[in-house]
Amino acid sequence: MPRSIRPDAVLIQAVIAGALSFAHLHDLAEAAGQSGWKAWAYPISVDLLLVAAWRRLRTARRDSSAWTWFVIALTASLGANVATAGLLDLHDVPAWLRILVAGWPALAFLGGTLLVHSPTQPPAPAPAAEQVPTAEVDVHRADAPEPAPAPPTAPELAPAADPAPPAAAPVVPAALLDHARKIADAHRASTGTPMPADALTARLGLPAPMADAITTQLQLA
Repeated sequence: MPRSIRPDAVLIQAVIAGALSFAHLHDLAEAAGQSGWKAWAYPISVDLLLVAAWRRLRTARRDSSAWTWFVIALTASLGANVATAGLLDLHDVPAWLRILVAGWPALAFLGGTLLVHSPTQPPAPAPAAEQVPTAEVDVHRADAPEPAPAPPTAPELAPAADPAPPAAAPVVPAALLDHARKIADAHRASTGTPMPADALTARLGLPAPMADAITTQLQLA
């Protein structure tokens, strides 16, 4: 459902004032030698410059250039209203007024361009509030639940010890190796079969490491 437009006294007053000011500017421009559509363009140019300056003032109150162009546009509008009130003979406009009216388009274009493209100064940052150091208070309530105990951690396992390097094979003397070879050869010659390793070990009566080393070197079964 569309919203109904309610009459507003301020809005009605603004429309009346704008229409009268527009007509006065048109009459002054036409009296200064601007006929046809040109006379109608002058009021639009003045009002647009006035609106642009006002919009700039809403965001930057201390902008001197915005105040300057606002005063220029307001002077042009008020000057036309006063001049057409019978204080100026519109049939015999002075030369200086014709010059002002003829030069107004360039002046309005310059003002509008500066108002639109000039950067606005950012507002000054507010001073930071002084921070008051506050002491941390640990308040322990009697009825507060006790914190849950931390779960037990698994015991750290000691690193596995490196396996002991294998013992080096004992060195067999050459004379002992020749003696064991003679015994093994004699057994082969008499029986026709290789001498078993355990029989050679028992025959020599040596420790196990030494007997194993001799057996390995002789390649006995």
